[in-house]
Amino acid sequence: MPAGRRTARTVDIWPGFVDALATLILVIVFVLMVFTLFQFYLKDVISGRDQALARLSSQLGDLADQLALEKKANADLNTRIGALNDELQASLTTRERLQQEADEAKGRADKVSADLEDANKVIQADKEKIDAQLGQLDALRKNIETLTALRDELQKTVNQQGSDLTAQKDLTKDAQARADLLTRQIAALQQQLASLNAALGISEDKAKADQVQIADLGKRLNAALAGRVEELTKFRSEFFGRLRQVLGDRPDVRVVGDRFVFQSEVLFPSGSAELQPEGKQQLDGVADALATIAKEMPQDLPWILQVDGHTDNRPISTPQFPSNWELSAARAISVVKYLTSRGIPADRLAAAGFGEFEPIDPRNDEVGWRRNRRIEIKVTSR
Repeated sequence: MPAGRRTARTVDIWPGFVDALATLILVIVFVLMVFTLFQFYLKDVISGRDQALARLSSQLGDLADQLALEKKANADLNTRIGALNDELQASLTTRERLQQEADEAKGRADKVSADLEDANKVIQADKEKIDAQLGQLDALRKNIETLTALRDELQKTVNQQGSDLTAQKDLTKDAQARADLLTRQIAALQQQLASLNAALGISEDKAKADQVQIADLGKRLNAALAGRVEELTKFRSEFFGRLRQVLGDRPDVRVVGDRFVFQSEVLFPSGSAELQPEGKQQLDGVADALATIAKEMPQDLPWILQVDGHTDNRPISTPQFPSNWELSAARAISVVKYLTSRGIPADRLAAAGFGEFEPIDPRNDEVGWRRNRRIEIKVTSR
């Protein structure tokens, strides 16, 4: 075979190699680009997670701080609860002591009352004796005066008849005997009068001593009564405190002096004495507070809950309420009846109607009328 023909048959593989190499390079470049893009994406993801982790770390730190504050607050609260428990225990101990003292004061007051009654009986008996002795003394004085007059008359007769001693000897002796008898009787009466004066002095001294004892008993009784009044004042203050907590800061319920004042619109419709539901809810709070306090009050403490009804000065004339007197009294009675239905003893309640005659606002306008239409509730003694 000729040499030229062998050369023509030789295969040139370089272009294919170049194409394959270029393709490989393109694939590698593509893979590098994908890897680079994945790296950028992964970097963003990791960066976002780092930021989220930083935020979570910050929130965790805040939560740790809040937890520390809560632990501190909890410790303070536990300390305060312990202090309150100690105060409560001390208050219970004080209450028991005060209750015991009140019972002892009641016993002393009862004994003082009994002693005072006995002393009054003794004084009355002594007074009757003294009056009887004074009557006897006056009778004796009259007898002495009468006998003295008779003796003087007989003495005068004796003196007049002394000149005729011989002729009237028997008469003179008889008169002298009568005069001696009268003298002895007068001496006996004077001795009896002296005894009566001495007995009267003793009775007067005893009466003065009894008066001193009565004064002392009166002071002790007044002290005991003052203690009861102070005890009633304490319970009334506690009742008002609890009632303030129940009623809250309502503009239509206010405190005036020693009583709570409810505006009539809160409890009743206009011109009516029938309690409306909102008014019953308000009175429920009063009844609950009073029922709680009443259990703590001594049974012998003479307290009552007084309910007073008041109206404005505008006249009313209906078949049911001919005047404001009837309307105010009917409203007070409705409140008392409802409190009775809520468990308050009827013997601890009192109702009164004052009509328009005790206003608290002198203005003759809607504001004054509204303030004067009211129900007043207070704890007082019988």
